[in-house]
Amino acid sequence: MMKSLFRPRTVPGKQVLDDHHALVASIERRGLLRGGLSLGALTMLTGCDVGRPEAVESALQSISSFNDGVQAFLFDPNKLAPTYPESMVLKPPTFNAYYDVADVKPIDGASWRLELAGLIADKKPWSGAQIATLPETDMIIRHVCVEGWDYIGQWSGVRLRTFLERVGADLKARYVVFQTADNYPSIIDMATALHPQTLLATKYAKEILPDLYGYPLRLRMATKLGYKNPKWITAIEVTNSYKPGYWEQKGFNFFGGI
Repeated sequence: MMKSLFRPRTVPGKQVLDDHHALVASIERRGLLRGGLSLGALTMLTGCDVGRPEAVESALQSISSFNDGVQAFLFDPNKLAPTYPESMVLKPPTFNAYYDVADVKPIDGASWRLELAGLIADKKPWSGAQIATLPETDMIIRHVCVEGWDYIGQWSGVRLRTFLERVGADLKARYVVFQTADNYPSIIDMATALHPQTLLATKYAKEILPDLYGYPLRLRMATKLGYKNPKWITAIEVTNSYKPGYWEQKGFNFFGGI
């Protein structure tokens, strides 16, 4: 008997979604699809051919972009995130990075300079001593990781808005981009950059940032997930061009709100 040349194609559902874990995790994290994302839900929502990996990725990217749009629309630039008493501050904070703690390379604070680029009037580099002269703000907020864990931390530094105003940045631009010593570029929307709980942090628990947690300068935002908070910052650029950061290139959401 001749075997059929047209065999039904089977797709191992779990494997298809596992191959796009980052995108699926970021979509489910925001609760847009209650109960988890299945192949059936993906097909129903997008009409994509789940047998083609490129179609699955494109469909997931579309959902992720929609997710970003919803978060941006709902974001209130004046609403403050909850704060906590000093007694709840975790000391030391939890180390988090995309590499092992042993791979952290300390920065020489004496020679370190913060470079500026893009839509900024005064692009002269800043030293750590110069940044220390700016008004300091202190906040005790919750750090939330996309992996599900969190802790209460106390951060001190200059509001990013204050710094951007000081250097003559275009506050109507769309994005602020960060370069880091550990090659962990990151990007945030301008509305979040101007939020009163967005700091260029230089201290943790009232002490100078330890090497492991971003010395001499890191971003700390009360309104974003942990992966949106780059450490060991070396440069800031204000721009209207979207430049995906490290995690965005891995499939995580751009907005990354809590």
